[in-house]
Amino acid sequence: MKCAVIGAGAWGTALANVLGANGHSVALWAREADVVDAVNESRVNRRFLPGICVDDRVRATGIIGDALGDAELVIYVAPSHALREVASSGAGSVRPGAVLVVASKGIERGTLAIMSDVVTDAVPGHAVVALSGPSFAAEVANGQPTAVVAASHDRAAATRVQRSLSSDVFRVYTHDDVVGVELGGALKNVMAVATGIAEGLGLGFNSRAALITRGLAEMTRLGTALGASPVTFAGLAGLGDLVLTCTGALSRNRALGLELGAGKSLDDALQGKDSVAEGVLNTISARALAEREGVDMPIVQAVHRILFESQPARLAIAELMTRELRAEQD
Repeated sequence: MKCAVIGAGAWGTALANVLGANGHSVALWAREADVVDAVNESRVNRRFLPGICVDDRVRATGIIGDALGDAELVIYVAPSHALREVASSGAGSVRPGAVLVVASKGIERGTLAIMSDVVTDAVPGHAVVALSGPSFAAEVANGQPTAVVAASHDRAAATRVQRSLSSDVFRVYTHDDVVGVELGGALKNVMAVATGIAEGLGLGFNSRAALITRGLAEMTRLGTALGASPVTFAGLAGLGDLVLTCTGALSRNRALGLELGAGKSLDDALQGKDSVAEGVLNTISARALAEREGVDMPIVQAVHRILFESQPARLAIAELMTRELRAEQD
């Protein structure tokens, strides 16, 4: 199959490698000229995924129309804040009948749309599949066994994505709860910032376990308010991705939280980083979405106060602990 991967960050490059290893021809679009040159000339994405050999079936390009061309499968991996602009810019080059996969995780600021809805708006008339789950790019690229979820309202499209990506080290399950799968992938980044902050403050495993568990409760509350199944949040795209991102040393969002908890300002913590910590922008969107739906999300509120309202992290944690007592289950 001819495939296109739109976005050559670590995750986009890793997915391009998965497709290439499965025998597909892959055009990898990168905005950065140095990434295009490095992949084509040295077979390495030095900027975003150093040390990993890019499969010979992957060809990089800086022209989005060239990448899309006659691709039967298109995977969008642009950062959430750039996805609409990137998808729109190449919409006219997407061939009829192509299946579109959204591997970006987030909630669009302003519209509060999930990423698959953004792509549906930008590139109408195609089956759209959301790809999410616990998956550090470096581990996928190194062939570590990984399991993710392909969710779509179009069962045939989800199955096609499953078969295209699955291998003996990359297992794809199908799902029909697009909202639940996407919200799990977006909201876990906010919770990872929260657990990183707690760790940066010197708090222990008890605190981390409490934040992860109560974070999952918040994610489930918002998801069900938007029509998702609560069971989805107990799966790979919910609990699985949440645990990975909140505890894994490769998590950018957890690492950002660590720096904030240790006393850095948000500007200082973000300085000099090529890769995006999606939890920052997703905190704004998650808070707005919760307020729109009338859903109580105290951890999201606390992270927002720390990031954007200059509240000391230790005070925000104390406020979480002294909230009104209540039953665990809603």
